[in-house]
Amino acid sequence: MSFIHLQNLTKTYSNAGSPAVNHIDLSIEKGEIITLLGPSGCGKTTTLRMIAGFEQPSNGSIRIDDKVVFDDRSYLPPEKRGIGMVFQDYALFPHLTIEKNVTFGLNKWGTLNKKKRAKEVLELVGLADYAKRFPNELSGGQQQRVALARALAPRPHVVLMDEPFSNLDAGLRERMRYDVTAILRKANTTAIIVTHDQKDAFAVSDRVVVMNQGVIQQIASPRDMYRCPKNCFVAQFVGKTNLLTGTLCEDMKHVETHIGRVCLPSVSNQILEDVRVSIRPEGCRLVEDGRYSGRVERVTYSGEYQELEVRLGDDHVTNEPMIVYAPVEQEIEVGSVVSFDIKPELVALVEA
Repeated sequence: MSFIHLQNLTKTYSNAGSPAVNHIDLSIEKGEIITLLGPSGCGKTTTLRMIAGFEQPSNGSIRIDDKVVFDDRSYLPPEKRGIGMVFQDYALFPHLTIEKNVTFGLNKWGTLNKKKRAKEVLELVGLADYAKRFPNELSGGQQQRVALARALAPRPHVVLMDEPFSNLDAGLRERMRYDVTAILRKANTTAIIVTHDQKDAFAVSDRVVVMNQGVIQQIASPRDMYRCPKNCFVAQFVGKTNLLTGTLCEDMKHVETHIGRVCLPSVSNQILEDVRVSIRPEGCRLVEDGRYSGRVERVTYSGEYQELEVRLGDDHVTNEPMIVYAPVEQEIEVGSVVSFDIKPELVALVEA
């Protein structure tokens, strides 16, 4: 039986035209790190708040550690759900020391046990020497680790984190993804993280749950989500892609498109003739005398690679240019003609 189970979970706000969360089902195993990923307004934060008990669902059920915390007959308040919460702004008390911030929620613990537990979790997050400092004496990354230590202190069933990396600059953000994941793994803590950033989700998660308009679009590991997106929305949201319309060939292994025949990574079991194909830009490898060729309309330097917009064929109205990634050391000018091959491993059939 799953450690956390959401069944038919729905939330409809008064005067809303459609549900914020629409009949979602999700099972999470103990010790698993799950990320709810999607654009603003997709329902991910509402889902997190319903699990925490801050929002009451309109329908469905929530079970945590084999205990029903919400259904049509019962409602368990937030403080009795065994949940640790890390808020987006960390919500540390500026007038309390780090130690007292960590022990703030341990109301039923004795003084000695509080101090012992604070020392344990501060050691876990690498801040044992900062117990007597105040939040304004710490960096953003250190404050985040204090917030995580406070969430872990009561030994919760699950830790919920709402956009935990959004307030950090790029360099620190990358480091904190690694640190937070390592801390959660070491504590063997089940965690649900909300983010709108694909890199955050892929870096920390065992599985990613992509949501849109209150509905779960796909649940998969980061690798499978990127390489095998289920539909056009997922393909575009978890990274740049080229979406082409085509016809599935008789061999069920190729798709005929306006740029030519594209090879799939495996034989398709779909019976539809008209299909959509997702091709990742890094799957387009520049080579001499490649199968596909076109004229470069734009070059964007990103530091790690060059992003090319390549027009294949003469149709400048109905067909979008292909996005192709090229090595930074390669000299490519707008107007030049390039050729490339497409790696089948980064091609996927997707639903509309």
